[in-house]
Amino acid sequence: MKLTSTDALLVVDVQNDFLPGGTLAVPEGEAVIAPVNRLAAHLPHLILTQDWHPPGHASFASSHPGKHPFDTVTMPYGAQVLWPDHCVQGTAGADLAPGLRVQRAQMVIRKGYHRHIDSYSAFLEADRRTRTGLAGYLAERGLTRLFLAGLATDFCVLWTALDARAAGLEVVVVEDAVRGIDLDGSVARAWEAIAQAGVGRITSAELA
Repeated sequence: MKLTSTDALLVVDVQNDFLPGGTLAVPEGEAVIAPVNRLAAHLPHLILTQDWHPPGHASFASSHPGKHPFDTVTMPYGAQVLWPDHCVQGTAGADLAPGLRVQRAQMVIRKGYHRHIDSYSAFLEADRRTRTGLAGYLAERGLTRLFLAGLATDFCVLWTALDARAAGLEVVVVEDAVRGIDLDGSVARAWEAIAQAGVGRITSAELA
C-alpha cells in the first residue's frame, strides 16, 4: 500500500497495565510492540493515546461496592463494563510500554481523565459528547488517513475506528498490530463492526 504525506499511525494505549503482568492484561498484548515499532519508523506521522484515569474512576469495579471486574452497570451515559483499577495517573501501569520506539510521536492524547466518564475512543468519550481534540488536530494538520494499532481491538481500537470514520477519515486497522480482550466473543463482533463501517484491514507487512 502506498503511503502519502497525509497518512498517520495512531497507536492506541500500548501501556504497561495492558501487557502481561498488568492489572488489565490483554492476551498477547506484548505482540503488538514489534509491528508498532516497524510502523512507527515508516509512517510519516505518529500519534499516541494513553489511558489516564484518576484514582477512584467510575469505570473501576472498586468504585462500586459489591461489583466485580467485568460486571456491567448503568451509568448516566449508558451501559458500562467495570474494569480492574488500571492506568491510574502517575503510576507505572499507566506508562507506555518500555519497548515502544515512539520518539517520533507528534502528539499524545490522554483520555479517561474525567472521573465520571469512561473513554474508549481517541475522539469521543463514553458520553458521546466530550471531545478529545484529536479530530481538530488532524483537520488542522491536513491528515486524512489513519492506520490504527494497539490495544484493545474490541474496545479502544474499535471505538476509535468507528469515530474516525464518522469524522470522515479513511481508516485502516493493522491486524497484526492489535490484540483484543475478547469478552464473550467481543473480538469477532468488533471485526464485524469494523468491516461494516468501511474500515480497511491490512497487515504491517503490506506497509513495509
